[in-house]
Amino acid sequence: MKLVVDGFSIFGLEIKFYGIIIALAMVLGVYVACKLAKYRNLKSDDIILLALYVLPLSIIGARLYYVIFSGHSYTFWEIFEIWNGGMAIYGGVIGGAIGVVLYCAIHKKNFIDIADIAVVALILGQGIGRIGCYFSSCCYGIEVTNPAFMWFPLSTKIDGVWHLSTFFYESLCDFVIFFVFLWLFKNKVKTRGVMMSLYLICYGAVRCIIETFRGDSLYIGSMKVSQLLSLILMIAGIILLIVIYTKKRKDNESKYFIKNN
Repeated sequence: MKLVVDGFSIFGLEIKFYGIIIALAMVLGVYVACKLAKYRNLKSDDIILLALYVLPLSIIGARLYYVIFSGHSYTFWEIFEIWNGGMAIYGGVIGGAIGVVLYCAIHKKNFIDIADIAVVALILGQGIGRIGCYFSSCCYGIEVTNPAFMWFPLSTKIDGVWHLSTFFYESLCDFVIFFVFLWLFKNKVKTRGVMMSLYLICYGAVRCIIETFRGDSLYIGSMKVSQLLSLILMIAGIILLIVIYTKKRKDNESKYFIKNN
C-alpha cells in the first residue's frame, strides 16, 4: 500500500480520502435517519428504500451543479468523471430533494415527514463531507497574507499558499446545527415542516456568511451562485415557518371556538 496526501493506493488502485469521507457521511446520514424514522411513524425499511432514491440523485446533482456553474468546458464523457473531483453540496441537496419527491410520489409517503427527518441526517452528512474537502484541497477560503493567521486549522496551506480553512468553519457550524436539530427533533418540535424550515434558514445563513470568505466559489456573472441560493433558501425557510405557525394558530383557535360553543 502506498500512502499519499489525498489518499492511498492498493495494487495500483487509487483510493481517495475524500471519497471515503463522503461514503462515511452517507452511511451515517442513513443511520441517523433510520433512528429518527419512528418519530414520524415510519420504519427503518422506509428510510433504506428512500436512500436508494436520494443517494444516486444527490451524486448526480452535485456533479451537474458543479459542471454547470464551474465555467469549465467539459466533453460528454468528462461530465461523468467524478473521480477527478468537481462536486457541489448544493447540487447534492437539490438532487436529494428530487429523490425525496419521487420517493414520496411513488410510495405515497408524506413529503414533510420525510423532509423533517432528512434534514437532520443531511446536516450531519454535510458536516462530515466538508472534512473531505480538506483532503481534496477544495472549498477553501481567500488567501491569508497576515503571518499571524498562518496556522492550522485556522488556515490551510494549499499549493504552497495559505488560505482560510472555510471547509472546517462550515463543518463545525454543521455539527453544531446537527446536535441542536437532533435535540429539537426528539424533544421539542412536533409540528410538521418546522425542522425543514429551520434547515433552510440555518444552513442558508451559515453558507451565505462563509461564501463571503470562499476563495474558489462558483459564479453566475459577478454573483456567487451558492451565496445567492443561500439567500433564497433563508427567505423560503422564514416564509414557510411563518405559514406553518400561522396555520397552527388558526387551527388552535378553531378548536377552541368549537370546544366552547
